Amino acid sequence: MQHRKNSWMDGLPGTQCPIAPNTNFTYKWQPKDQIGSFFYFPSVGMQRAAGGYGAITVVSRLLIPVPFDQPPPESDHVVLAGDWYTKDHEVMARLLDAGRTVGRPDGVLINARGGKDLAAGPPVFNFEAGKIYRLRVCNTGIKASLNFRIQGHDMKLVEMDGSHTVQDMYDSLDVHVGHCFSVLVDADQKPGDYYLVASTRFIHDARSASAIIRYAGSSTPPSPNVPEPPAGWAWSLNQWRSFRWNLTASAARPNPQGSYHYGQINITRTIKLMVTRGYVDGKLRYGFNGVSHRDADTPLKLAEYFNVTDGVFSYNQMGDVPPAVNGPLHVIPNVITAEFRTFIEVVFENPEKSMDSFHLDGYAFFAVGCAFFIINYTFVLNCKARSARNSINHPWLPAGWGRASGRRS
Repeated sequence: MQHRKNSWMDGLPGTQCPIAPNTNFTYKWQPKDQIGSFFYFPSVGMQRAAGGYGAITVVSRLLIPVPFDQPPPESDHVVLAGDWYTKDHEVMARLLDAGRTVGRPDGVLINARGGKDLAAGPPVFNFEAGKIYRLRVCNTGIKASLNFRIQGHDMKLVEMDGSHTVQDMYDSLDVHVGHCFSVLVDADQKPGDYYLVASTRFIHDARSASAIIRYAGSSTPPSPNVPEPPAGWAWSLNQWRSFRWNLTASAARPNPQGSYHYGQINITRTIKLMVTRGYVDGKLRYGFNGVSHRDADTPLKLAEYFNVTDGVFSYNQMGDVPPAVNGPLHVIPNVITAEFRTFIEVVFENPEKSMDSFHLDGYAFFAVGCAFFIINYTFVLNCKARSARNSINHPWLPAGWGRASGRRS
């Protein structure tokens, strides 16, 4: 979520000290020009993998119209879905600290339930025929992208990561790690039980979870014919390209989202970030442009505020472009500077053989392009109707790249 005026409540180790055991901390901040669906989670100790997350919903002020609120949905539901591991979160943290992988997920959870307990249990939601319902779907996992679908029902996408979208219909949606979507579901089917399904994408040994939506008066179990997820990277990439900003709708302010003409603003700096990896002291580490970040003992923002950065970190140790020759990774606090009120273009490149997620914590950007890398291929950027969002995910085949523009304010 974007924070108005400052990022002191950002919650990451670079901004704040961890909350000590048996103590409390109250976060107080003002959301900046955002409405929509989000979720919170701890950023240390792999506690997110143990279920340490929850939903945050920011609603529009009464004076600001919502583009799908006439008539308003019958009810508003949250779906928190993510990959699940049988390993304890402390074991997973030790594996990562040792430079190893946590492996593939063992299952998928929907609202903290999975397996037979979910599929054969009570319904997660109850629908009434003829009504429209809003579902806020978030991928709260740590690794796997998910495909989300509802048996026998289409979904109308209306909001994504805090922005109203053009209202297109989908029979399923790929929801990547960290993303939240809002969809409207019309209860227009024959009264009965229907499966709500979330299944992993782009990994071997696919896992899934099925929950039940029950119509009022239903005595019919769900059909065993559960719709299969789509196959391949191209389907997901093409769907991503179909997501567009609703330029005429208002968001947190009365003026339309499209009145912010970000595509007409001069870019003053381009930063090209390539995912790099290597072994340092026997441990596998990842980084950008040859620099692998590590947290300092003193939160970086705190050291900067009290002007005691010497010995804690140095600025701009990473270049704006990848090094010409891949050398050893440098493990240091990675802090770059930017000029106030300028617009920066960031190009991500993922040469790895897996999906990577890039997240700008406490802020947002406009994801204007994403493609598989092909030499001498010109890709047209959408600099007019791309939604503002806080995360972007890149595939590999043979190398995925993405481009984002954001304002340094």
